Amino acid sequence: MSETISFDDFLKVDIRAGTIVEAVPFPEARKPAYKLKIDFGDEIGVKKSSAQITVHYEVDALVGRQVMAVVNFPPRQIGPFMSEVLTLGLSDGNGDIVLLGADQAVPNGSRMH
Repeated sequence: MSETISFDDFLKVDIRAGTIVEAVPFPEARKPAYKLKIDFGDEIGVKKSSAQITVHYEVDALVGRQVMAVVNFPPRQIGPFMSEVLTLGLSDGNGDIVLLGADQAVPNGSRMH
């Protein structure tokens, strides 16, 4: 378990729901990954993310799927790709990533609380 943080610290992390509108292979990545474009609604817009989710997901099945992502980290260079948000997931028993999302559709840009 990580160190205890204040509720105000938690509120600084902006986690939003978005819908994947494009997913393509990312062959230049060191570990197998996809490049995603995720629509977070009018306020935030479409953002790019690199995600190591190739074990459980095919690119065609990702389009239209809602995911959760941290939208207020600074952009991060991943090889030749600039990742603008951190798509969230959990490790399964083998360490492969399973995406986090709402169990019902919510408006793009909805903030987690």
